[in-house]
Amino acid sequence: MFVGHYGVSFVAARKAPIPLWVLFIAVQFLDVLWAPFVLLGIEKARIAPGITASNPLDLYYMPYSHSLVAALLWSAAAFLACRLAMPRSGVRGASIVGGAVFSHWVLDFVVHRPDMPIWDDTAKVGLGLWNVPVLAMGLEAALLFGGMWLYFRTGAPRRVATAIFGVLALGIQLMVFFGPPPTSDRAAAATALVAYVIFAAVAWWLDRRAARPAPA
Repeated sequence: MFVGHYGVSFVAARKAPIPLWVLFIAVQFLDVLWAPFVLLGIEKARIAPGITASNPLDLYYMPYSHSLVAALLWSAAAFLACRLAMPRSGVRGASIVGGAVFSHWVLDFVVHRPDMPIWDDTAKVGLGLWNVPVLAMGLEAALLFGGMWLYFRTGAPRRVATAIFGVLALGIQLMVFFGPPPTSDRAAAATALVAYVIFAAVAWWLDRRAARPAPA
């Protein structure tokens, strides 16, 4: 999953005074770790066209970023980091950040084939929605725009700019699903990392341009 994760960011932004760009990083944090892990050879992936109907990546070794145990530990680390870096957010805000990090594993579980280990590199799970591209794409869109709609209900300004971002993000998702496969696992990891940085920068810009709505 890619853009659907950002729907969680918009929902979380309604609940606590956490910068939107922080939430954008939080919901993708496991992938933000996965990308350099692949680039450094710590985790493994390969291009295998046809391994699912919509994603050619064979994510055959990712125990440090995408196992259930690792996801819980990274979520706890995010909670502690938020308490230290943003003490005014309180326990509630830190819990939301930690929950946003863990939401990545939950949503990935729905779309991935059984390549997500429970711990280490064993007991791999995944419901495999990527094998039904129409449903997978529909879920991405529903999560993104559903979260955005709830965010708008708080009276959030810059709705047009945010909606345009959503449409562009969904277009990128369509290219990922139906465009040519990446040239290599490292190219996929590097491209993903750049995308996460750009998307977080856009979120920072949207937040900077507007007064944040009060938490619901």
